[in-house]
Amino acid sequence: MSYLADIFLIALSAALINNFVLYYFVGICPFVGVSKRVEMALGMGFAVTFVMTIAAFLCWIITTFILMPGAPLSKWIAGFFVPANVAAGIDLTILSYIVYIFAIASSVQFVEMYVRKFFPALYRSFGVFLPLITTNCAILFACLTIMSKIVGVDNPADAWDLGRSLTLAIFGGVGFTIAIVIMGGIREDLELCDIPKPFQGVAITLIVGGILAMAFMGFTGVDVGLRNAIMPL
Repeated sequence: MSYLADIFLIALSAALINNFVLYYFVGICPFVGVSKRVEMALGMGFAVTFVMTIAAFLCWIITTFILMPGAPLSKWIAGFFVPANVAAGIDLTILSYIVYIFAIASSVQFVEMYVRKFFPALYRSFGVFLPLITTNCAILFACLTIMSKIVGVDNPADAWDLGRSLTLAIFGGVGFTIAIVIMGGIREDLELCDIPKPFQGVAITLIVGGILAMAFMGFTGVDVGLRNAIMPL
């Protein structure tokens, strides 16, 4: 029961309470650039969710079996060159940024080929923003968060497994989709409004984004209350 409750709280937190875009302010580039139409925003949200899930899966495997101190694969390879006690303490997490960026880029390349093959109109509407998912810091943020929950825990029993990691990635992408679709709907309505010239374009988009962020602050503390209700001390 506690595991399922933990999964539920991770999902709720990633999607609403600690929304990647409106709480941590990561992934702002596609949030601003691909939110002019709801259809484009929804497609970008699905693409980011898919890439984030694949990247999180790859990064969890790489972190668990290669990068973290005492990881079995790096320990086994290092055992051929150094004593066993030294091999057990090898820490390759300093390479995490480089490795994660390669994993994200590979995932984006796969999505780009798929969308270009089966959804050419959507591919053309994305323009340069589809390959720019590679530099979407929301995906890298998800991977680094997962790494911190694996490597940065005092008790190894508290380290996240693959289920928790994928839950964060999937619902982090869902939260991104919610935010960008809401923004897309608002921007479609804004085209019918008389906006002062200095605020047209990106300026009004960022102002609306700030207002949305303040609205999402209303969810603050919900996860703590639910945790206390579901898993009382």
